Amino acid sequence: EFWFEGAAGARVHGFLVKPPQFEAGKKYPVVFIIHGGPQGMFSRDFHERWNAQMFAAPGYVAVLIDPRGSTGYGQDFTDAINGEWGGNCYEDLIRGFDYVLDTYDYCDRERTCAIGASFGGFMVNWMATQTNRFKCFVSHDGIFNTEMMNWATDELWFTEWEFNGLPSEARESYLQYSPHRLVHQIETPMLVIQGELDYRCTTGEGLGLFTALRRHGVDARLLYFPDEGHWVLKPKNRKVWYKTVLDWIEKYI
Repeated sequence: EFWFEGAAGARVHGFLVKPPQFEAGKKYPVVFIIHGGPQGMFSRDFHERWNAQMFAAPGYVAVLIDPRGSTGYGQDFTDAINGEWGGNCYEDLIRGFDYVLDTYDYCDRERTCAIGASFGGFMVNWMATQTNRFKCFVSHDGIFNTEMMNWATDELWFTEWEFNGLPSEARESYLQYSPHRLVHQIETPMLVIQGELDYRCTTGEGLGLFTALRRHGVDARLLYFPDEGHWVLKPKNRKVWYKTVLDWIEKYI
């Protein structure tokens, strides 16, 4: 684990998982895993979904950071993301990733990929509009249009809390960091994953993102699960998910 100085001087926490056959003096490609929520956190658990060990096993260094908005670091830190999803939270993540690359010389800064689901998918989408530093992205059930998310999600209170009201009351808050407005700036290849039964981040988000990427000439692939919701729960589908994601990452880094 490590700590670093995030945006506005905040102290931010992260984890790093080495490949099981790690060799000193060797360079390893890096997978940057961004958690959902945003009110969530990484911890020392072992889960079948988004398991850092599964990404380290093929020979990657897995990097996990708890930016502002995360739980476990005090309520003020959690609430600091409200109304500015792509602001200091994004800065925390980028600063943390830079810290890792500058501190651990076995991390290959030329071979990196960022991946995430739900809010993590939103952040991947936003990152893609802001930087070309990563060789590829994976966006799973991520938010593409924050305003439409408000009207379509099953979690009706969520966006009103996060963006300080309805779109009719706080439209600028919704649109300021909405990836759909800047999709024309995306150049990095992206794997888009969507569950048809997802009522949290509905199909329009994933399909809209994929279509927009392809229409703008970006190398993009869609993995669509007609029998999954916001999480991939069926074991057979998890196997497809891991193989597709790892194959995509291997293709680029």
